[in-house]
Amino acid sequence: MMKKNEIGRFGEDEVCRLLEREGYKIAARNFRIKGGEIDIIAADSDYIVFVEVKTRRPGGLSDGFDAITERKKGLIIRAASEYCLRNPNMLQPRFDVARVIFDGTAVRSIDYIKNAYDTTGYKFIF
Repeated sequence: MMKKNEIGRFGEDEVCRLLEREGYKIAARNFRIKGGEIDIIAADSDYIVFVEVKTRRPGGLSDGFDAITERKKGLIIRAASEYCLRNPNMLQPRFDVARVIFDGTAVRSIDYIKNAYDTTGYKFIF
């Protein structure tokens, strides 16, 4: 049986493959600052995309999307702002969310929401 962090890593790997198939380049994974982390940072010719990945087992108590609270969004936005300060670019930032359903042996589904939220109301903006 996989450990929780292994399941999370597996889900992130699957989302990276999905993004690469869609033409994105993976710029960073698990970018951390004090108080915040971004699972995947990817870019195409228009966007720099900050992706939060939630991997869940089928029939779990949490659907994954509900785990991305307003506080969590704020921490991701703060980390994204810091990433952009360290890595200047002219791309439009976008915040996406992916939910991976993994039954222990295979991915059952990946639900991906582009532009799931924005920086409105947060003090850490680009």
